Amino acid sequence: MDEGEPAAGLENGAVSESKEKTFDNPLPLASYDDDDEDQEDIRRGRNGFSFNEEEVGEEDEEEEEEEQSEKLGKRKRSRNVEIRRDCPYLDTVNRQVLDFDFEKFCSVSLSNLNVYACLVCGKYYQGRGPKSLAYTHSLEAGHHVYINLRTEKVYCLPDGYEVIDPSLDDIRHVLNPRFTREQVEQLDKNRQWSRALDGSDYLPGMVGLNNIQETDFLNVTIQSLMRVTPLRNFFLIPENYQHCKSPLVHAFGELTRKIWHARNFKGQVSPHEFLQAVMKASKKRFVIGKQSDPVEFMSWLLNTLHEQIKSSKKGRSVIHQCFQGELEVMKEIHREGANDGQDGDSVRHVNIEMSKMPFLMLGLDLPPPPLFKDIMEKNIIPQVPLLNILKKFDGETVTEVVRPRVARMRYLVKRLPPYLILHMRRFTKNNFFMEKNPTLVNFPVKNLELKDYIPLPAPSGSEKLRTKYDLIANIVHDGKAGEACYRAFVQRKSEELWYEMQDLHVSETLPQMVALSETYIQIYEQQQQ
Repeated sequence: MDEGEPAAGLENGAVSESKEKTFDNPLPLASYDDDDEDQEDIRRGRNGFSFNEEEVGEEDEEEEEEEQSEKLGKRKRSRNVEIRRDCPYLDTVNRQVLDFDFEKFCSVSLSNLNVYACLVCGKYYQGRGPKSLAYTHSLEAGHHVYINLRTEKVYCLPDGYEVIDPSLDDIRHVLNPRFTREQVEQLDKNRQWSRALDGSDYLPGMVGLNNIQETDFLNVTIQSLMRVTPLRNFFLIPENYQHCKSPLVHAFGELTRKIWHARNFKGQVSPHEFLQAVMKASKKRFVIGKQSDPVEFMSWLLNTLHEQIKSSKKGRSVIHQCFQGELEVMKEIHREGANDGQDGDSVRHVNIEMSKMPFLMLGLDLPPPPLFKDIMEKNIIPQVPLLNILKKFDGETVTEVVRPRVARMRYLVKRLPPYLILHMRRFTKNNFFMEKNPTLVNFPVKNLELKDYIPLPAPSGSEKLRTKYDLIANIVHDGKAGEACYRAFVQRKSEELWYEMQDLHVSETLPQMVALSETYIQIYEQQQQ
């Protein structure tokens, strides 16, 4: 509750002396309108009676308030919420059972309107009036302290007074984590560990994500995108996208803030609410209980977020600022012509089409694995340097395509993005099953130099050509096609340490171990020096 703000439901001049006190809040909280009572309703009353505060004098205002209170009766008086500092039930609050990662729905009515969380047992109930579910629960179970999940106000039921106490601020911060712009700028310099309520230590930004049911494809994608500094910083400040009405954008922002929050009650986060938003936005293309491809999910997520948050004037967003580059595509299409009349052979015509195409990620083709075993009756696992398969984009290497028509393609990178996403095409589908290519890709963790292998245009004006990249995230695929799991290797910038993350499992690892697995998606960060 903001300093000097009257309790919800009190009219101007109607605050009693016991309620005129203002309370200092050591941690400033976001100000919300209370959704329990509509301010316009209070001002006009249920019977449509209204008054003009500016035109009525103090004496008339007092008389009018008396008439107003007589007309509204008990319902009007019940809206005047008492505010108290001393609540005898605060010692019953159990932070161990509080979990705000799930959807804000009443556990009985399944409604998301005016939902309160019981701070004693952690369950969600609707309303706080005499006939509400929260009120009934307070009488049946003897649980008296509740927090409104939207306004963050704490009430004692069945007494109905609002509780103002600084000891509850940590619960508000877990419910809705907040970051100032100064805190956001210091995130990559912070080396301090945080401690959960159970005594376990965790690193903000390096927390595990709960695998609800075959949702590791989503977990590794989120963990990788959290290393992209401009994207993370954008979603840590809700004011950057407050104009957007998309539930997916706000759910992604809330998940980002929870992952990087240093005052969590536990050392892991459940992406349940974000998953529900993904299922709805993708029309159940990505669902709980069904394994999906991280490449498809990352592509869909980046494009959907861009469409929701892009500015109407320029059509740009933080997604395109981070990941969008440009390709020049040359397509050769061979057409059969008429016979030349001499030896009966037909004349082949070649049509060449040139076009420019933006991209968010680049797909790399792996060489086919060997068909036969070696002398020791063991399969040879081939290895290929990353720079060899990057030659696909040098403007000279020909790529044969058969869809939508047979053509010869040449690709040339015209503009590099600040963050380069590469994905290895490991899976091919035939008429019978999905097949995986086990080829290992050898890649540098730091100082990937592209200009020696990909001809790049000279920058315009005083811009500097930046062609060196450092790896910040690496998603790997373990097991056979269709029945495997995903892991992510991510870098912590404050100490330049690498961590292996698989759902709730988070452990430090060596940089040399990052390159020894079957990489599937990589995110590189452009060096700015």
